[in-house]
Amino acid sequence: MTDEEILQRIDAYCDTQPRERALAEEHGSLVLFVAVKPGFPYYARPRAGARGPVTAADVRSVRARQRELYLPQSFEWIEHFAPEMAAAAAGAGLRVHRHPLLVLETLAAVPPLPPESAVKIVPPDDPELIQAWAVPGIAFAHPGSEIGRAGVTERDKRAADHDPASIENVRERLRSGQSVLATVSGPDGPLASGSYQSAAGVAEITGVGVLPASRRRGLGAAVTHALAAHALARQTRTVFLSAADSAAARIYTRLGFRQIGTAVIAEPPDA
Repeated sequence: MTDEEILQRIDAYCDTQPRERALAEEHGSLVLFVAVKPGFPYYARPRAGARGPVTAADVRSVRARQRELYLPQSFEWIEHFAPEMAAAAAGAGLRVHRHPLLVLETLAAVPPLPPESAVKIVPPDDPELIQAWAVPGIAFAHPGSEIGRAGVTERDKRAADHDPASIENVRERLRSGQSVLATVSGPDGPLASGSYQSAAGVAEITGVGVLPASRRRGLGAAVTHALAAHALARQTRTVFLSAADSAAARIYTRLGFRQIGTAVIAEPPDA
C-alpha cells in the first residue's frame, strides 16, 4: 500500500469514526460533528469528497455554530488533503498547531517495564477503569514530559468526580470493541493509560497519558505498544497516531511507527 493510499484510509477514518456517536452538519467546505452521546466533544474538519477550498468564512460560520452549541471551537485535519485550511483558520482568528502524523510499520519488541508494574488491556467491568480514565486528564493538565508532582492523589480526586454517563459510555464502547483501553499499573493502580478507536480496519491510538510523577519510566511507550499489538491481533490494517511534537514522535518511531504526514489542529488562542 502506498503512502497516498494509507493517508486516504486515515482521512476516511477521521470522517467516518465520529459519525458513530455524532450528527454531521455541513458548513460550506467544512463538516461539524455534534455529539449525541456522552463523552468528549468532536471537532470540525474539511468535508469528504468533492468540495471547494476551505475559506475563512467557512471557519467563522462553524465557530459561530460551535459557540451556539457551547462546543469547543476545535478544527482537525490532515494537511495533505487541505493545505489551504491553515491560512483560512488563521484568518478566522484561530491558532494553528502542527503535529507529526505517524503510522505503524513494524511493531518493535515489547519495551521493558519498571519493577512492580504491569501492562494490561482493561475490560469494561474492571474495578480500575475509572482510575484509568482519569489518568490522561491529569497528564494533559500538566503538558510536556517533565517529571512533576501530580500523581495518584490527583488521579483519585478526578476519578471521584467522574460523570457516570461518560463512564457508562466508555464501558459500552469497550463492550462493543469500538474502543480498547490499556494501562500500566503499579501497587497504587493505574499510572499511565491510553486507548484506540477503530473503524473499517483503521485504528487510531489516542489519549496516551502518564501521571507527571511517573514520567520518564517508559510507561507511555508500554501503553502504546500494548494498544498497537492488540489492534494488530484483530487484523487491523492501519494503526496510526499523532504525536504532540517531534520529541514525542521519536519515542513512537522506536516502537515501529514512522511519520507519514502532518495532523493539524486549530483552536482559539486562549484554548
